[in-house]
Amino acid sequence: MVVMLQPEAVILNNSQVYVNPKCKPSPVQIPVVNLTDQNAKTQIVKACEELGFFKVVSHGVQPELLTQLEEEAIKFFALPQSQKDKAGPADPFGYGSKRIGPNGDVGWIEYILLNANSDPTSTKTTAVFQQATTTFRETVEVYIEEMKDMSSKVLEMVAEELKIEPKEKLSKLVKVKESDSCLRMNHYPAKEETPDKEEVGFGEHTDPQLVSVLRSNDTEGLQICLKDGTWVDVPPDHSSFFVIVGDTLQVMTNGGFKSVKHRVLTNTKRSRLSMIYFAGPPLTEKIAPLSCLVPKQEDWLYKEFTWSQYKSAAYKSKLGDYRLGLFEKQLPFSISSV
Repeated sequence: MVVMLQPEAVILNNSQVYVNPKCKPSPVQIPVVNLTDQNAKTQIVKACEELGFFKVVSHGVQPELLTQLEEEAIKFFALPQSQKDKAGPADPFGYGSKRIGPNGDVGWIEYILLNANSDPTSTKTTAVFQQATTTFRETVEVYIEEMKDMSSKVLEMVAEELKIEPKEKLSKLVKVKESDSCLRMNHYPAKEETPDKEEVGFGEHTDPQLVSVLRSNDTEGLQICLKDGTWVDVPPDHSSFFVIVGDTLQVMTNGGFKSVKHRVLTNTKRSRLSMIYFAGPPLTEKIAPLSCLVPKQEDWLYKEFTWSQYKSAAYKSKLGDYRLGLFEKQLPFSISSV
């Protein structure tokens, strides 16, 4: 399925948002999954195995909610810098600008990261809400529930197709109140002049969680990396969502699913706004290849670890580091010793 988009421009609260610019031709077709299709679960698993990335349509999220959240996000990022800074610096929750994480990564970006659980709510998440409107908080809370439902539905379809029992084995990690999920809003400001070359908005990385559910306005910039190392553009579509396989799901499928490396480049006068829901397991959850998929532990490619351990390691690394390398099982012999 190929979705053709028509150019359009909208004004939201006196902030100009450009939509659907031309994208460079992509050598691969992004899989498109209709969640109401009877073959959706088969299509999802195939996409996770081959690309680690797919577009979701017929998702059931009301367009009015998406429009409202985008409007509220634009209002927040339009606040005076001094007011936004009251919700920062990110720890990792809260407001951040240009600096991504504590290890030297930077980009042409400002963002807010919100704890998706109300218990406990981080102090920096509360600080963001204090600077924003009441409508912002209400809209965020509704959106988080929608994203929790969508990620859970996708994970249940994966479980059904792979014959994982019970089928809620993956989705319950997101549904339980202890789930360590979060919502990130990224704003890539417009530039006065188009640069001669593309600049980094958000550097290349994989997502640590189970899956990520991403939506953006129709400004280009998102790229994914293919298995051969080629970077390809992802045509934007503000009415759809993109699901990204995370490191945790790669481990639980013993490498059957691939956590796809992705990045955002900025080379345009158009601002880009994206929202990403990261569906994470509880901090104490033990992560390892599922025994129903890999019965023998000697066939595991990864050591067992808790989500807390992996999260801690991820925050100590740079964006582009291969974090899973720390948790891969070592072969009993090396080629050099044979």
